[in-house]
Amino acid sequence: MRSDITWEAPFCQEGSACFRLGTDSSGNAYIAVTGQESTPLTDTHEALRALILEIKAGKADHLL
Repeated sequence: MRSDITWEAPFCQEGSACFRLGTDSSGNAYIAVTGQESTPLTDTHEALRALILEIKAGKADHLL
């Protein structure tokens, strides 16, 4: 696991995988399955913010 990423506490739903969000000092954002932080999805902080806002707006509801 990269030591320069600051990970938030895991977000878990009952009966599903737990996810963690992290950031580094360069402004990059990370999403990882808890326990697999060594292989995160990474992008800019702005891209992560846009993704979260789109999910909150319901644009991923069809995946549920």
